[in-house]
Amino acid sequence: MKQRLNYLNIFLLFIFLISCSEEKTEFTGKGKITGKVIKKDSFEPIENAKVTINATNNSVFTNENGEYEFVDIPEGEYSLEAEKEEYVNGFEPVTVTAEQTINVIIELQRSDALNEAPSAVTLLTPEDNSINIGTETILTWQEAQDPDDDSLIYRLEIRNDMNNDIILINDLTEISYTLTDLEYGVKYFWQVIVTDGVNDDVYSSTFAFKTLEFPNNRFLFTRIINGNNVIFSSDEDGNEIQLTSLNENCWRPRKNQLTNKIAFLKISNGEIHLFKMDIDGTNQIQITNNIQPMAFKNSEIDLSWSSNGNQLLYAHFDKLYKINADGSGNQQIYQTIDGRFITECVWSNDSNRIVLKTNNSSGYQASIFTIDLTGSILNIVADNISGALGGIDISIDNQKILYTRDMSGFEDNIYRQLDSRLFVYDTTTGISVDYSSYKTNGTNDLDPKFSPNEAEIIFVNTSNDGVSERKIVTVRLDNEELRDELFTNAMMPDWQ
Repeated sequence: MKQRLNYLNIFLLFIFLISCSEEKTEFTGKGKITGKVIKKDSFEPIENAKVTINATNNSVFTNENGEYEFVDIPEGEYSLEAEKEEYVNGFEPVTVTAEQTINVIIELQRSDALNEAPSAVTLLTPEDNSINIGTETILTWQEAQDPDDDSLIYRLEIRNDMNNDIILINDLTEISYTLTDLEYGVKYFWQVIVTDGVNDDVYSSTFAFKTLEFPNNRFLFTRIINGNNVIFSSDEDGNEIQLTSLNENCWRPRKNQLTNKIAFLKISNGEIHLFKMDIDGTNQIQITNNIQPMAFKNSEIDLSWSSNGNQLLYAHFDKLYKINADGSGNQQIYQTIDGRFITECVWSNDSNRIVLKTNNSSGYQASIFTIDLTGSILNIVADNISGALGGIDISIDNQKILYTRDMSGFEDNIYRQLDSRLFVYDTTTGISVDYSSYKTNGTNDLDPKFSPNEAEIIFVNTSNDGVSERKIVTVRLDNEELRDELFTNAMMPDWQ
């Protein structure tokens, strides 16, 4: 029995020794990893980037200098990953050696650095070097292409050959834009800039176009807007153009065909003065200074060009003045013998006679007559009439004088008219013919002028209530039943 126990003990000892011989004891050293995370393009440090040792749970964040550190890392081969929002993750291999410090620099590239810029825009219309483009036009271009399908924003830049102004239209997402209020006769240069919000702006080529020249509109009139008289021109189709500012009080436009200038009245420094301007409303020049146009009622004052455009006529109460178009040579040429005011004047085409309308300080006791340049009276059309007279004009052959007369004979302190009608006076027969037979009852025909061919009369028709809208109308001299409305909310017409 004892011998068996010895065999068992020997066997167990043998098994123990074999078991112990199969176990391996490994002694692993540890090292340290330090480094920086920097920007790839500028090498600036990146703060608060997360650095991770892959296949482990070890992560740290960089300090303000972009530095990081790992300690007690078992020796071996690893991969470091650095990540930061708006950057592409960076990877660097590292081998840790026991008791050694390994320094690893990780460069990160911005995520948008891989983004490609969009293509340049192709301009479409108006085509390059187009001419006679309207003052309102649509600019169109081809959509830009972006390799990364980024959202694209367009910007328009428009320059001109008139001044250094630049029109900037930002934040466009469509591939067209309507330009309005362009100047006449100006060359414009335009290009489109596209951005994807990531890359530098991409510029298109530059196109040019020129707007049409200012139209030589034949109609002029005045319209009251926000309490001010504003002068407009228009063509036969009713295409209106505003010539004077909404912030200025300008009225009674009269155009001279030879000089292509418009004379008008304007409030300047609280006084009424005679001005002239180009047909597009530019280059306003004050003509009168010390002796200003004056009459019983500002809205009734009229003026007249000489046919050659060198001089103008206007009145200052009872005196008539002739002044050069440049403001020089102001000269009194007539004064009423009874002290009545000269409110309206018209110079004949041959410059040999002048038609005048005079009245008392209330606008009544009115007369219409013609004088020669010496002041001698040639024709008396109407004399000392009850009620209102006005709207004078003379035909090119001096045979017909146009005027209006309130047939009601009504007079009050606000110069209201009840039945103002158009009349044409024949200087050879002394007979006046009524051309208002077909006007609407309760309305007035006012401010008449002969048409350029003298086949028609242009005038204002409005209710006699004094507050209703005024309309500019024409009537044919050979058929007074044909009354055509041209413009609404308009008065003081001129047709050249």
